[in-house]
Amino acid sequence: MAQSYEILTVEDAKYVKDYVLRIRFSNGVEKLYDFSKELSKGICAKLRDIDYFKKFTLDPFTIDWNNEIGFAPEYLYENGQPL
Repeated sequence: MAQSYEILTVEDAKYVKDYVLRIRFSNGVEKLYDFSKELSKGICAKLRDIDYFKKFTLDPFTIDWNNEIGFAPEYLYENGQPL
């Protein structure tokens, strides 16, 4: 019998400070994620501009910056700091 898996998505995100967002996932869990460790990686360097960083949006699954930069919800969930 096949197992069913729930797809994890980002339902809400709020700017906290610096490069930290508070993220609520589809399973109801909320975590903080500090994006500062991502700022030196390729295209993510654009996020160093704090005004650009604050202009994130939510697509149907995750956090997105101008349809250029996004992070898998599972990555944010596994590496986020529990509240």
